Amino acid sequence: MLYSEFQHFEIESLLNGPYDNNNGIFVITAGAGGTDAQDWALMLFRMYTRFFERQGFRFEVSDYSPGDEAGIKGATILVEGLYAYGYLKNEIGIHRLVRISPFNANGKRQTSFASVDVIPQVEEDKNTIISPEEIRIDTYRSSGAGGQHVNKTDSAVRITHIPTGLVVQCQAGRSQTKNKEMAMHILYSKLYNLKMDQQKESLSKARSEKKEIGWGNQIRSYVFHPYSLVKDHRTKIETGNVNSVMDGDIAEFIEGYLRSQVQ
Repeated sequence: MLYSEFQHFEIESLLNGPYDNNNGIFVITAGAGGTDAQDWALMLFRMYTRFFERQGFRFEVSDYSPGDEAGIKGATILVEGLYAYGYLKNEIGIHRLVRISPFNANGKRQTSFASVDVIPQVEEDKNTIISPEEIRIDTYRSSGAGGQHVNKTDSAVRITHIPTGLVVQCQAGRSQTKNKEMAMHILYSKLYNLKMDQQKESLSKARSEKKEIGWGNQIRSYVFHPYSLVKDHRTKIETGNVNSVMDGDIAEFIEGYLRSQVQ
């Protein structure tokens, strides 16, 4: 057996959680840092979509909210592929960027934050029912700054689940019907995941590790200045090749964290 084949087998053997083989709903949210944080969220969007391509994952952007001046406030991506959730759940947490801000006239160094959250996409079952009285559906026009990522029509849909306060929105489809169907599917997955959080410690642990999107809570730091370094604070894995990481070469961090969980 070739070494690369052995590595592949080893990683698949670690992806043995109850939802690891599911597709994933991947959410990026800008945090502390204003315009720089929103630009950082867009940089992460680019990094992760390139990683999805490297892995052979199919993905569809269901929601893409442009920033006030640059970047994005957030994005939701449906990721399909073998062990998509199993891989991507390891990226849940706060990601910290240190660089010379392109938005600061004085060229000062800026620290910015963005968060990643991932939930497994699940099929509907009879035990999780969403009644029409529990939801509020609003329609609105898709934002124009999303470029190719959104369809600029009056078809965007926002659904609020009143009992829990969960809000999902979708603006990627060309029709209100398609966007409503996708938003409902995301809402269902979030509700199902919330129920599992309350019942199963394995999922509850992942969700409870979510913290404020700011100082002291990062799982990984990306330093562009005064030196080049990407470091995972959970495993201590690091590299000075920042450009490669931002082009989606992050398997080393994900697989390293997977291995660390069985040691």
